[in-house]
Amino acid sequence: MKNKLSRRNFLKISSVVTASTLLAGCGVTSESNSESTLPSSPDPDTETETSTQADVLVIGAGIAGIAAARKLEQSGLSVIVLEARNRIGGRMWSDTSLGVPLDLGASWIHGIEGNPITELANNFGIKTIVTDYDNAITYNAEGKQLTDKEDSAIEALFEEIYSEVEFMQEDTDNDMSLEDAIEQVISGKKLSKEDLRNLHFYILGQTAEEYGADPSDLSLWEWDQDEEFDGDDVVFPNGYSEIVYVLAKGLDVRLNTKVLSISYGSDGVEVETSSGTFGGDKAIVTIPLGVLKQNQIEFDPPLLAEKQDAIDRLAMGVLNKVYLKFSEVFWEEEIEGFGYIGENLGEWSDWMSFVPYINEPILLAFHGGEKGFALEELSDDEVIAGAMETLRTIFGNDIPEPEGYTITRWGQDPFAFGSYSHIPPFASGEDYDALAKPIDDVLYFAGEATSREYPSTVHGAYLSGIAAAEEIA
Repeated sequence: MKNKLSRRNFLKISSVVTASTLLAGCGVTSESNSESTLPSSPDPDTETETSTQADVLVIGAGIAGIAAARKLEQSGLSVIVLEARNRIGGRMWSDTSLGVPLDLGASWIHGIEGNPITELANNFGIKTIVTDYDNAITYNAEGKQLTDKEDSAIEALFEEIYSEVEFMQEDTDNDMSLEDAIEQVISGKKLSKEDLRNLHFYILGQTAEEYGADPSDLSLWEWDQDEEFDGDDVVFPNGYSEIVYVLAKGLDVRLNTKVLSISYGSDGVEVETSSGTFGGDKAIVTIPLGVLKQNQIEFDPPLLAEKQDAIDRLAMGVLNKVYLKFSEVFWEEEIEGFGYIGENLGEWSDWMSFVPYINEPILLAFHGGEKGFALEELSDDEVIAGAMETLRTIFGNDIPEPEGYTITRWGQDPFAFGSYSHIPPFASGEDYDALAKPIDDVLYFAGEATSREYPSTVHGAYLSGIAAAEEIA
């Protein structure tokens, strides 16, 4: 525990220094706070030369890969970034198909105090807005608004149950699913049907909505082993992708370049791609866990058993989003979100309004874990019909149909196969460490699933990219 704590404190202290250092390489000083520093287009300035050799190859142009590439370049090393998509950002994707930037993947800076992404946003002049999670309303299955007392009772019941679950975390000899532990605690209590429904609504909000996995897929021992930065959570009214666009400015990024195999040894790294073969002295692999679990990329020699076992043990969850744009606002303009305790818990249970952030009549619904994967099997028409059935239960039958929508299906994304990692039963935080461990000072790894302290987060991915680059540089 001491080693973990000291490393976490080091990361928190060094993160601000690291972010400030990167600013200089992006043409931004620590005193600058002007929108004039933003790029005019969402694409990096890719090199016009066709070189296929570099000191370091970075595989993946998400936040981990771009941060690593920027750091390496500042150290005087030549870098080529290989990206399978036709865009940079990976699971950071600000889509504008509804006329305004809407984040289909990462949305928040989680904990702004000491967070390196906060430092980048501030110095890039990128606007953020604090999310007030308490500015929300909860509705029951009939569409009736719960009182503050009823809301507080649900939270108090959860805290009572979870305090006993926390005791089981410390006192149980064998790991189990979080769900099994919760059910053991519940079985010893006399709860009404309504109490149970409300409790499970709250539990899913703390698990499926946060970790992309249901309690049945989370380890009792390890599910919440991650660390957090303090402070508010904030969103980006102009899109999270602004961060990665600035960081990527001027880097040599090869888009539409899918990696097929990675050969490595004492003489360096050779990467075969859909666009030819690239070589380097070293490489940083930032491929998402979901892709690694598909075994689509051939490693030669094969990955060490310790690393492959970690890939197999860790799991990839999903948090899908459904954006609906309307012609008018038919809900309370001041609220930032609302919950719905419907008959099918986890379906259309968590909503966010974008009126307070961008003054647009847009609603966002989240589906995580099992319900998130199930959503992907529905047609667009079926998804929209389910959303409107819930909204009409709450707001009445006279509300308009949406004039536009966007639906994510991250579990089917061939370059992600999920949203972010989590720890299922019998896996542990040590698996994140194993996945992060370099091989023979040649092959390095980064990304949110290599961050034991901050998995599933943008700042975790960012810090992992910086750490890998610093080890090389």
